[in-house]
Amino acid sequence: MFTLLASFALAMSDVKITVDHNAGYTETKEFKFKNVPSPVKNDAAAKAKLVLVDGQLDGNSADISALTDGYLPMAEDEPHANVFFDEATTGGRFMLDLNAAIDIAQVNTYSWHPNTRGAQVYKLYASDGTDPKFNSAPKLKTDPVTCGWKLIASVDTRAKSGDDGGQYGVSITDSSGSLGKYRYLLFDCSATETSDDYGNTFYSEIDVVAKK
Repeated sequence: MFTLLASFALAMSDVKITVDHNAGYTETKEFKFKNVPSPVKNDAAAKAKLVLVDGQLDGNSADISALTDGYLPMAEDEPHANVFFDEATTGGRFMLDLNAAIDIAQVNTYSWHPNTRGAQVYKLYASDGTDPKFNSAPKLKTDPVTCGWKLIASVDTRAKSGDDGGQYGVSITDSSGSLGKYRYLLFDCSATETSDDYGNTFYSEIDVVAKK
């Protein structure tokens, strides 16, 4: 197991990206990590509306609703328990509508695969939807920042060397205790590699934790 802690200043905030990686005997169906909390069923995303904004899900992928249903894969290679984009593509975008703007403390993402589809590479954008230019479904060729979105974090859990397979947990937080008050979250996902047709991450779950 290894843990990577990364902090950076972004748009006058102090966002921290915490990445945990389980490999071998530490990979379990409970998704237990050293520093990233395990997934929960009753988080703020549990009743969110999910929209596939751009890209095509693989024919073996679970429905996009699996990202927030609270159910986790039981083993390292369960396509129907994970959400992933089609083979020979370089990712896509999906959006969570939380139904109302809430004060967000954490956004946590989880993935599991024995090969390069385990790692996570994505940008997280957020919006309260009040900008007159707001577009809730910007396509891949559109920079979300130009249509009412704010870039919150850029995540890349790929190892500098060695195998990217295993179980990953990512937690995005802010030193203030709040990432901001937002209704919409946009995930701009990229493939982990393009040396073959199978580089799109197996996303197992996404949790949104409201600030208490």
